[in-house]
Amino acid sequence: MRAHAARLGLDVEVVSRPHARSLAEAAQLLGIEPGDIVKSLVVRRSDGEYLFALVPGGRKIDWAKLRAVVGVNRLSLPDAGQAKEATGYERGTITPLGSTTAWPVFADERIRGRRVALGGGAHGLSTFVDADALLSALDATVADITAEE
Repeated sequence: MRAHAARLGLDVEVVSRPHARSLAEAAQLLGIEPGDIVKSLVVRRSDGEYLFALVPGGRKIDWAKLRAVVGVNRLSLPDAGQAKEATGYERGTITPLGSTTAWPVFADERIRGRRVALGGGAHGLSTFVDADALLSALDATVADITAEE
């Protein structure tokens, strides 16, 4: 993950963190706001290909919005085994940085202009990165793709 970030020219900080039982607890442990924690969700397209959806804490994928942006009629969340096969990461550790395949990235517009924490590629790790630099480096499509949880 760090090597991929370096190849992309991203300055990342990987930190260890204890297990958290909630988004609020995770944010508190990391010293950030809940919206600065970004979930990297693996989404399966109807053609069997995948994409990453970057979703800020406190929000969830709005499936109609994401389908419209992607330009497809059907999207779904794969099971844990399929997600690991598609990315090389276990659920809860997934990040587009260092994924076994560079799937397209779709990010919610609310993460722009922030320093965010992503999955660190392993349990107990979080990766801090400038969201704008991340979005640019990953050539992400940025749009309103979420709704409040």
